Amino acid sequence: MNTDWAAALLHPRRVALVGVSDDPNRTSGRPLQFLRRAGFEGEIQVVNPRRETVQGERAWPSLSALPERPDHAFILTDTDKALDALEECQALGIPVATMLSAGFGESGEQGAANQARLADILARGGIRLVGPSSIGVVNLHAGLTLTANAAFAEPDLPRGGIFVGSHSGSLIGALVSRGKRKGIGFAGLVSVGAETDLSIGEICATTLDDPKVTSYMLFIETLRHAEDLRGFALAAAERGKPVAAFKLGRSEEAAELAVSHTGSLAGVDEVADIFLKECGIARVESFEGLLEVMPLLERVPATALPRRGRVGVVTTTGGGAAMAVDQMALRGVEVVPASAETRARLRAVGIDAGEGRILDLTLAGAQYDVMKAALDVLRQAPEFDLVLASVGSSARFNPELAVQPALDAAQEPGTPLAVFLVPDAPEAAQRLARAGVPAFQNPETCGDAVAAALSRRTPRRQAPLDPGGADRPAPTVLDEAQSYALLAQAGVPVAPHVVLGVDDPLPDLPFGWPVVVKVLDAAIPHKTDAGGVVLGVADKDALRAAIATIRDRVAARTGGHRVERVLVQQMTRGVGEVLLGFRRDPQVGPIVVLAAGGIYTELYRDSTMRLAPVDRAGAFEMIAELKYARVLDGFRGAPKGDLAALADAIVGLSQLALLHEGRVAEAEINPLFVLPEGAGVCAIDGLAQVFDT
Repeated sequence: MNTDWAAALLHPRRVALVGVSDDPNRTSGRPLQFLRRAGFEGEIQVVNPRRETVQGERAWPSLSALPERPDHAFILTDTDKALDALEECQALGIPVATMLSAGFGESGEQGAANQARLADILARGGIRLVGPSSIGVVNLHAGLTLTANAAFAEPDLPRGGIFVGSHSGSLIGALVSRGKRKGIGFAGLVSVGAETDLSIGEICATTLDDPKVTSYMLFIETLRHAEDLRGFALAAAERGKPVAAFKLGRSEEAAELAVSHTGSLAGVDEVADIFLKECGIARVESFEGLLEVMPLLERVPATALPRRGRVGVVTTTGGGAAMAVDQMALRGVEVVPASAETRARLRAVGIDAGEGRILDLTLAGAQYDVMKAALDVLRQAPEFDLVLASVGSSARFNPELAVQPALDAAQEPGTPLAVFLVPDAPEAAQRLARAGVPAFQNPETCGDAVAAALSRRTPRRQAPLDPGGADRPAPTVLDEAQSYALLAQAGVPVAPHVVLGVDDPLPDLPFGWPVVVKVLDAAIPHKTDAGGVVLGVADKDALRAAIATIRDRVAARTGGHRVERVLVQQMTRGVGEVLLGFRRDPQVGPIVVLAAGGIYTELYRDSTMRLAPVDRAGAFEMIAELKYARVLDGFRGAPKGDLAALADAIVGLSQLALLHEGRVAEAEINPLFVLPEGAGVCAIDGLAQVFDT
């Protein structure tokens, strides 16, 4: 069988349209019209068992009846017939098929049966599938508009270097239509649908060595095939081809989930955010940002170390520039004033730089010589990572003059340059787009794209992703003593403790008073809620009383649950306390989380995370990102905490990703006390879950 699906996907010599309608206005009739209009040079084979001709072209009753086997079949029928057609494709050795039909895992009992049959066909091998629920694949450079998306009726779609992978079929049409208005061209677009077989990562990877593809846009709804996506992103970074993504999932509703536990702090969107960042993928917050960010990514290199991003702003309209500045600042981008040296260079070319953060040229900046001179000076200044030129009303009424300084300056070496167009100036935007100059047409998109570009990191290489857990039974919850043993194996210091039976004679403790006494029972992970904690126990008599109190309170609050054992732990205090957690995410695999600990975990949304394992440099980055870390670093003259020991604990806990053959599902320390500088850290409470072998 011919299994060269990668070539057949976007460069087929023959395509078969299965179930194509005679009505070109129907969804299933569009692909034939689109292929003809686009000038597809390959052979188009029409399959329709009910008609001898379709839209004036000969139709064949089945795939088997075709005189030559197609390379790519686009299946446009209902679900039952689609599965029959896919089965025929597999038997004939057709390398790849795209399936428009829905009605699978998302459609109840019948959908589950359809999904099972689909899986059985694919398991036989010899064919790869895009979909189901895919609206098609497009290669504009080859005239391959193998899609039912109505937007491809648009004539003269501009061609470019951007390749799009999208979970949403309608969005590929939105991108090309909006892109045409902005002068943005595409190389190809694929709607992956349900990703039952071929994933966004696999499909994009087939284009990595295509010289006509220079960058990638992704519209993502889920990280269902995270390892494929990461492998593609790493390879794209090696080739210098930037990747941008817009992922659904940012919402206040999602944010409200991140309150107290590792599993909540590491919500779906938070995990996606760090996954994309560590893959070197620039995540934008808006659909318009996705459209406009690419020229900027092609000019602003990713960095190995974190940077906030320093932007110099020059404008002909102070109010317009202020809007962009506000939006950048909201996203952590720093707009910095010109240095004394740069101001002196500006004065030397006749420009009064003033003292403000923004260089406002006023109406004089509408003159070519003034704006060009300012851009030349600012783009040679070492204090900026990016220069943003804000252009006022002249961009609409004199586009050929207003943006010419930026067009000319962008051709010369220097700091990356972008343009914010304050008025609605479509012609100016298209001029900039054709020249590849980053241009933004509203302040929110400008702030979004600039922040995404300046925060983009080079991908971090690590062990293969191991999501695990998806097909395993629920993990077993360990009690606190067992959890401490697991933490100790990972190199995380735990507070001195002993385990006592509630009816056992009280021994002499191997550590001093006071102590805390806790119920020790895997069935009671939240001990305080169950009345299972007594603090400040000062001696043996108080210890005996504390055990009796815990036994009675737990029984009263849990419907008679019998307490068998308690954990007695030496009390200590630290400079501060953090939550340190590990979790095996079902989509992207192991992650490590650092957050403000104790009651602050519930009060503040202050957390950071990484894919695990992390190294020491990554651990210090995490600490620096935590707002609460200021408390640990001698805020207002307070004692400094042992941040080096905290970094070591983060590294140690993240090693649970590799220890015990991937059996650790989750582990959480809350709180982890950070002791004074040089004294280390100490886990005061721990909870872990493991998968049974």
